Amino acid sequence: MPDTTPQRTAERVRDSMLRTDHATRALGMEVLQIAPGTATLAMRVRQDMLNGHGTCHGGLIATLADSAFAFACNSYDELTVASGFGIDFLAPARLDDLLTARCDEVSKAGRTGVYDTVVTNERGERIAIFRGRSYTAKGRPAVPAA
Repeated sequence: MPDTTPQRTAERVRDSMLRTDHATRALGMEVLQIAPGTATLAMRVRQDMLNGHGTCHGGLIATLADSAFAFACNSYDELTVASGFGIDFLAPARLDDLLTARCDEVSKAGRTGVYDTVVTNERGERIAIFRGRSYTAKGRPAVPAA
């Protein structure tokens, strides 16, 4: 009998999504942790991620947070997409900073969910706070069956 615990489901979804998530992989993101309703990703700030002020482009910080959000809200293996998000930038990220985005489910009811993601650097300084809103297509798996 296959292991179908919620944790194993989250891990299977992570593995399958990561294989086809070209944006996450192209930016060098790593999934550090996954569990039902939560995910933690990391990304090192590279030279090609810097804006005209020499700091990490805000859109790339938002992409890191959005990727953590995607893994967290799909961890139940129900096809879930973003219906919107907001982000507040608190401090700049700089070249070679290791950014970590931890996303946690705040609320999941029916087809909608709310998830908060905090992005920090390796010194524990908060770089951004992201709130994502999700919509779940009930009855549709997030990834193909194993």
